[in-house]
Amino acid sequence: MLRLEKLVKTYKTGDQALKAVNLEIPEGQVLALIGPSGAGKSTLIRCINRLVEPTSGNVYLGDVELTGLSAGMLRKERRRMGMIFQEYALVERLSVMENVLSGRLGYVGFWRSFLRRFPQSDVDEAFRLLDRVGLAHMADKRADELSGGQRQRVGICRALIQNPALLLVDEPTASLDPKTSRQIMRLICELCKERGLAAIINIHDVALAQMFVQRVIGLRFGEMVYDGPPDGLTPDKLTEIYGEEDWEATIEAVDEDDLEAESAAS
Repeated sequence: MLRLEKLVKTYKTGDQALKAVNLEIPEGQVLALIGPSGAGKSTLIRCINRLVEPTSGNVYLGDVELTGLSAGMLRKERRRMGMIFQEYALVERLSVMENVLSGRLGYVGFWRSFLRRFPQSDVDEAFRLLDRVGLAHMADKRADELSGGQRQRVGICRALIQNPALLLVDEPTASLDPKTSRQIMRLICELCKERGLAAIINIHDVALAQMFVQRVIGLRFGEMVYDGPPDGLTPDKLTEIYGEEDWEATIEAVDEDDLEAESAAS
């Protein structure tokens, strides 16, 4: 579904953020990117939709090579990639509904988008999405009246209303408290399962990644040093990714969280 071939990004400073990354993600798989700051996680996500231009290598979404597209064709293909941002990227003075509908800008004409006249089918879908994330009653509220967790839910709706095939999620829980972080991660994973979406989630919280995703990619200095299931992140492997730390304590905390979740569900 998504395929990266020898993806390289070298900045003008000479810093190499990505070093010949090869990666395949099948339809419906939710994957976490972990690694220390500066490992290349955000760069990788942004190279996929070409918010950052790769230095070399290829990115394929299905049968389409994104790295070879003109600006016009890239705009069309970006509709298939929903982006969820760390800092929400909402327009503060607009309502929740208007922010969600902004995800349809790639599908409507200039004047319709300028005048905010969206088809009724788009409005109906926006209401369905807001209801799914528990925010239907806030459709008319301004974005700057929302909490961090509510803003992130609006960002999720805005991405999903594009009807994407792939979600690119950049640090969705970085500004949230632990409880809200779990709720947001659970929601993203549930929505991906419901819609058969693939997702790449850049996340710093190793324990949170282990609790929710199917597959983990560990990056260090722009190279993949781990590709496997969450339970394969042993203390030795986490040390290889991040450096020395008491990783046994982290793993024990994840196990305890899993037991708590099972108890709550039963």
